[in-house]
Amino acid sequence: QVQLVESGGGLVQPGGSLRLSCAASGFNFRDYFLKWVRQSPGKGLEWVSFINGESGSTRYVDAVKGRFTSSADNAENTLYLQMNSLKPEDTAVYYCAISRYYASGSLYDYRGQGTQVTVSS
Repeated sequence: QVQLVESGGGLVQPGGSLRLSCAASGFNFRDYFLKWVRQSPGKGLEWVSFINGESGSTRYVDAVKGRFTSSADNAENTLYLQMNSLKPEDTAVYYCAISRYYASGSLYDYRGQGTQVTVSS
């Protein structure tokens, strides 16, 4: 049974940082693309980043390149999203998700319940 549980969201000022965590269980990291997606108020689900669970390669949407870093700790079964230089437009509910076949894009096989990130002064 796949479980994904996010934590680490909160309220942060513009320019600040947050690290999101996603406790994962019930699947093998190597078999999936490990993704972060987000949903802002009034908008659809937006892909943020992925890690190729087999190769470890990463890719990011242009809006977060150079500011966000995703990583995976296989020993701890945890995914991370380090977010630096946060902007108000990063405000969203952030979800970790996994997909066997879709790397970029918002399609997924399983998704967590989400954690709210609010960037505001």
